[in-house]
Amino acid sequence: MHIEPGLVDGAKIALSYATAGGAGAYALTAAWKHLRERGAGSLIVGTGVTTALVFAFFEIFPHFPVGVSEVHLILGSTLFLLFGVAPTAFGLALGLLIQGLLVAPFDLPQYGMNVTTLLVPLFALQYVAHKTIAPQTAYVNLKYRQALTLSVTYQAGIVSWVAFWAIYGQGLTVETFTSVATFGAAYMLVVVLEPLADLAVLAAAKAGQRFRDGAWLEPRLFSPA
Repeated sequence: MHIEPGLVDGAKIALSYATAGGAGAYALTAAWKHLRERGAGSLIVGTGVTTALVFAFFEIFPHFPVGVSEVHLILGSTLFLLFGVAPTAFGLALGLLIQGLLVAPFDLPQYGMNVTTLLVPLFALQYVAHKTIAPQTAYVNLKYRQALTLSVTYQAGIVSWVAFWAIYGQGLTVETFTSVATFGAAYMLVVVLEPLADLAVLAAAKAGQRFRDGAWLEPRLFSPA
């Protein structure tokens, strides 16, 4: 989902600062709620773990350029289910930033676009989870259909934002449309794999319920709302 250098440039890139700022403001609101409900230690530990995982996802998991961007297995819904929205948002933003600083400095000018592309779909996923998962259902008891719904929400959001940046930067041309369509089709592989990863991680969590009192994990993971 990395936006390629030069796809959006010049004065147009200013829009990414505004969208990233909006996403950051929402993340801070979620963090304040997290602090009130679960404490600072939970937020700090959760953010540290998610940041390390996101960096590993970017650098270790297979990724390849397709069309206007790159296909990554980011596991955003998995992180959300395990840690909650605020640690996941901070982990995505910090993991992406660390990757840019240490490994890919050429991505830093696109940071606002990339962080928007990761965070806004996460917040949409949070909304869908609230609407589609019954309050009496702990996350460890999710079915494949429910995990698929979350994954589709997140990955469709990523594809939509990549498409937006491509068309915003390059215009709606045949070449741009073809590149976006190719990228979107390739991302369907992620939509198939991510729910399986979700269920595998949730099954492992269910088997290890001795960790259910860990403040750094999402309380809804083991207990109904």
